[in-house]
Parts: sequence; C-alpha cells; structure tokens
Amino acid sequence: MNEVSFKDKDVLVMKLLHYFITEKGYNPIILRGIDNEIWLENMDAPYRIVRINTGYIHNKAQYDFDMFKTKRIMSRIKLKTFSFSLNTLSLFLDLGESVELTSNNAIDCVKVTSEKDIKSSKEIVDAYPDIKDKLEFNEKGIALFVKMTSDINKKNMESAKEAEEVFKEKTPIITYGLLIVNTIIFILMYILGNGSNDIGTLIKFGALAKDLVLNGQYFRLLTSAFLHIGIMHLVCNMYALYILGKDIESYYGKVKYAFIYLTSALIGSLLSMVFMSEYSVSAGASGAIFGLMGSLLYFGYNYRATLNNSITNQILPVIILNLFIGFTSTGINNYAHIGGLIGGYISSIVVGVKYKTSNSEQRNGSIALFLLILFLIYMSFFK
Repeated sequence: MNEVSFKDKDVLVMKLLHYFITEKGYNPIILRGIDNEIWLENMDAPYRIVRINTGYIHNKAQYDFDMFKTKRIMSRIKLKTFSFSLNTLSLFLDLGESVELTSNNAIDCVKVTSEKDIKSSKEIVDAYPDIKDKLEFNEKGIALFVKMTSDINKKNMESAKEAEEVFKEKTPIITYGLLIVNTIIFILMYILGNGSNDIGTLIKFGALAKDLVLNGQYFRLLTSAFLHIGIMHLVCNMYALYILGKDIESYYGKVKYAFIYLTSALIGSLLSMVFMSEYSVSAGASGAIFGLMGSLLYFGYNYRATLNNSITNQILPVIILNLFIGFTSTGINNYAHIGGLIGGYISSIVVGVKYKTSNSEQRNGSIALFLLILFLIYMSFFK
C-alpha cells in the first residue's frame, strides 16, 4: 500500500488558508497570470490584503522585482475596490538566506518557513493574536487535509449563500407603490388644479416654498418629493426611480429602502431651504433619487470585491454626470440633489448592509444623521 505524505510547506499553506478564510473571513482574489501566490482580501481586517508567496526568492534582485510586481497588483486592487490605501501582509514561505526583507507603510513582509516563525512574528501576532491557538489541530496527515479542505469549502458555501440572498432579485413592491403614487398625484394636479406647471396648483399640492415652511407647514419638506413640474420631469424621475429603486429595495429590504428614500427626500429639502429664496417653489423626487444613488454607492463600497469596478466605472460617473448637469442647467435645484446624495449615503449606514455593516458603524451613522439634520434645521430656520 502506498503512503501519502505532504511537504511541510504545503501543510503550512493549508493551515494559513484555513485560518484566514474560516476564522477571519478573508476571500480569495482571482488574479490572472500569477503563479505561486495566493491573495486574500478582507477590507475590515487589520490587514486588508494577505499575500502568501510560495515561490522561491533566491536573491535581492528577485525580491526587488517581487516587491515591484506586488505594488503593481495592489494598485489594480485599489482601483477595483475603491480603496485609497491597502495595508498588506506579505508572507514569504521560501526565501533564500541572503535575502533581507524590507517593509514600508503599505506592505509588511514576513519570512514564514514554519509555525514557529508565525508565532514569533510581531506583525502577525499583533494583528491576529489568536493565530497561535488556531493553527493547532488534533488531526494529522491526510485527515488534517480533509478537515481543512472541508472547513474551507463550508465557509465558501456560507459566503456564497449570503451573497445569493443579498443579490437575489425580489419584487420591488415599494418602488411600484412610489411610481403609482407619483403618477396619480401628477394626474390629480390636472383634474383638481390647473396642471403641474401652475405655481398655485403646486403650492396647493404641497410643493416646497420656504416662507410657508418657515410659517409652520413642515409637511412640505416631504410632500414636495411627490410632485413634478411637467411631464418630462415626471418621466425622467420615474424612470430613474424604477432603475435604481428596484435594486436598492432588493439589496436593503422594503423597510430600510423606504427609510432611505424618505430620509434622502427630507435632507434634500432641508438643504434646499438653506439656499433657496423665500419666493421660489421647488418640487420633484430627484433629491430622493440622488439618495438612492448615495445608497448604491455605499452598497457598492461594501461589496466592492464582488462588484469589481462597478463603483469607478458605473456608479461614480453617473453621479458626477448628473451633478454636472444640475450645475450647468437652469431651473434645477442641485442643492436637493446634493442633500439627497449625502442623506442617502448616511441613512444607508444607519440601516446597514446585511452581513457587512457592523453595529458600531450603524451607531456612528445614526449620530452623523442626527447631527446633520439638526445642523440643517438650524441653518434653515434659525440662521
């Protein structure tokens, strides 16, 4: 009978993978054309990137080239994940004796040829104090490999199920409701008034008018988000609401989505109050819709590894383009857009992204939202 044996380096690699994936929630990064390297990412961990290099580095020139290549890859990951900095732990498992490791502000390099090196490394132990115990197993040989492989596969399946739950398409009931309500109100403005372009009708139906809000008609801060001036205004906003709303409602859930939408509308109206004249009238759902853009930005940031370059290639360009149009066109209340964008982002932190946002982050978001609303109320009503 043949006996299966494993090299010490292979066992060490498996133990490291088992620890970082099952215990610390790291995910593998797929990199084309890279041999003898394993890249792992967890944007909430002490080291956002852990790199395990199993290739033999035999001299300084090869090590310098390896560091150059690592920095190039890190630049690509920064762009992909919308990260300004990536503190990286680079582990070298096969290093020539003449090679001297150097670290910088972004990359900590550690020579790891045995578990003893891991347990004696200040960088590793300071960041992962439980690693000493988690590398100990009762199993040996093939039984150890079977256990670690099973645990890793189980963890990957759990992560896949979580992602499937979040990204699974759901019926956007709230979005459909908002589309219907906005459309019905638009029609009623013609049945019960003189149309959506008539100032008197807009005031009657709850448009934002600074002097009226200052005199106690606070409901206009929200009702104005359900009115539109002209058919093109309605069609453009409803189309944007349908495109963005169904995704945000699916990602966050109905209650959280409704909170994000209404909070964005409120903050958009409050920021408008700060800058609008007492004789102007404002209406439209665009503040709330920009809030959905801010919400999508926050969601994309949390799932940036899954969504690849969506933030830089799709979400941000759309936001910037719409803000540019608002600044360069007349008759557009861009303050409502900016307020809604900020409100959508912060309110998304308050409700949180499932499996991603921590309780402390939600608390900080709630404090930030409360202070923002207080500040805007002060600037609108008392300044």
